Amino acid sequence: MAAGTGALLADALTGADAVVNLTNSPTFDDASPAFFQTTMDNLLAAATNAGVGHAVVLSIVGVDEVPDLAYYRAKVLQEDLLKAGPIPYSIVRATQFFEFVDAILSWTADENTVRLPATPVQPMAAADVAQAVADVSMGAPLGGVRNVAGPDVFGLDDLGRITLAAHGDQRTVTTDNSAGMFAAVPGDALIAPDGAVIAPTAYRDWCRRSPSQARR
Repeated sequence: MAAGTGALLADALTGADAVVNLTNSPTFDDASPAFFQTTMDNLLAAATNAGVGHAVVLSIVGVDEVPDLAYYRAKVLQEDLLKAGPIPYSIVRATQFFEFVDAILSWTADENTVRLPATPVQPMAAADVAQAVADVSMGAPLGGVRNVAGPDVFGLDDLGRITLAAHGDQRTVTTDNSAGMFAAVPGDALIAPDGAVIAPTAYRDWCRRSPSQARR
């Protein structure tokens, strides 16, 4: 279905008890709020017409604590639209995915060096995120937020070193607290708060089981 245009939403939601919104903006810039506004408006309208009783959105741990990032502001907008809408809702806030780590490294890398801030992160496997979303979607609407995170906290620079070592990549990670998008994150904003559900998969174990996955 195409949530951006509303096409096929009515047919897709016919008879559905719950709808899970995993749409993502194609950019992380100032265009992202318009994307989330449109997709949420279309989805909520179609879900209301179909009599769907539970709407679930996947968001980001600490998303409302990073106002300097346009994409995070856009995700807050998405959450606010859901909260203000007519359908009972749940928000699942997850930490950064293991599968995205290599892309994060690529933003500030050259052939010899990867520059990364020491921003604390608590990443988790995409499979664990999917399970968390499924668990929430099959239950009663939370009317609030469930935070989910991986079991370990790393500085992003140290996470980069672990990742390169798992690849057998000889490049050096340099700590640069002005490098990349996550340099704008204050303090421990991306760390799971008290009461979060902690997923079972550890990053080092995930890399050891299938190092090629970390390249995706």
